[in-house]
Amino acid sequence: MRILLTNDDGINAPGLKALETIARALTDDVWICAPEYEQSGASRALTLSDPIRVRKLDDRRFAVEGTPTDCVMMAVQQLIDGPAPDLVLSGVNRGQNLAEDVTLSGTVAGAIEGMAHGIRSIALSQTMTFFHDEVVAHWETAEHFGPGIVQRLLEVGWPGDVVMNVNFPALPIEEVTAVEVTRQGFRDGLLRNMEKRTDLRGRDYYWMGFSAKASQPAEGTDLRAIYEGRISVTPLHIDLTHHESVHKLKSVLGGAPPKLKAPSDPSRGGE
Repeated sequence: MRILLTNDDGINAPGLKALETIARALTDDVWICAPEYEQSGASRALTLSDPIRVRKLDDRRFAVEGTPTDCVMMAVQQLIDGPAPDLVLSGVNRGQNLAEDVTLSGTVAGAIEGMAHGIRSIALSQTMTFFHDEVVAHWETAEHFGPGIVQRLLEVGWPGDVVMNVNFPALPIEEVTAVEVTRQGFRDGLLRNMEKRTDLRGRDYYWMGFSAKASQPAEGTDLRAIYEGRISVTPLHIDLTHHESVHKLKSVLGGAPPKLKAPSDPSRGGE
């Protein structure tokens, strides 16, 4: 089996080393193509207005000045000698990729690009409680459980238009006792916020951050599984259509395009 590794934390990220440990437990045919610099939050961004430069580190390891999507595309179409990969593994991300955040995630995007090339793809993330520089993620947990989960997923298979999103809880190996197949959850409120600051020259600038507010997720969701210390495995589909709204709109919008109605006259009481 030929496996391609990528991530959004960059070529020197410790999570990429953990991912390589997982991959090499499954095969010796491992290729690595990761961003030269961190691309967290890049989602499915493509580099369109600048040239993409590649730094070859060894015969099967490349650093790309681009996004995770760029990396997978470059690896499959330009850099890998011989057959295309059988599997794309993206991660292991430093921090969770859960709920609505999967649409922002460069880690998940790397897997989606693999799927777009007809390759089975899995995104893997190591959950963290705190993100301070001195905090070390439980990489050993991802390394320990990752190979078995990937192997089992490959044995049972999944549809070609689906990617698997795996999140490991922020716990040591001995405290993780279960894995759960989950659905994507949604948080109770927006966690992102923009903070205004002033630099030493008196000019305003803004820094985006995240609040640490916990949600009350429903049973069966990725959030609930991680909150309760279980490994979460979520099949993700790129189809973002809200089918209930499609059926509802079909009864009121269709056929000839509607014409703009004249605005109501306030003096007539809105008649």
